[in-house]
Amino acid sequence: MNTTTIVIIVIVIIVILALIAVFTYLGRRRKLEVDRRRAVEMRESARQEQLGAREREAKAARADADAKQAEVDAERLRAEARQRENDAQAVRASSEEKARRADKLDPDVDTARHADDVDDR
Repeated sequence: MNTTTIVIIVIVIIVILALIAVFTYLGRRRKLEVDRRRAVEMRESARQEQLGAREREAKAARADADAKQAEVDAERLRAEARQRENDAQAVRASSEEKARRADKLDPDVDTARHADDVDDR
């Protein structure tokens, strides 16, 4: 082998090594760019999921507030029903008292027998 052949072999090896280095560099650069795009997509997806989660939390808070309001409304209606029942009992007692007084005033009513009927109830 002469010097020219050795120089050509060395140049070919250097060119091959340079090509390998260029292709490796380009491949890594392409992979980094793909990874960057995937990272951007993943971040956007995460942001969308966070928005969805916050929306669900807000809906849950509204539902909870609605439920608490319904409980307050129900308690208010129960109190109103109790008051109306008490009013009805007071009216009933008043009307029964008026009927008893009327019976006492009426000479045609036997109040002793009527009192026994009331006690039997």
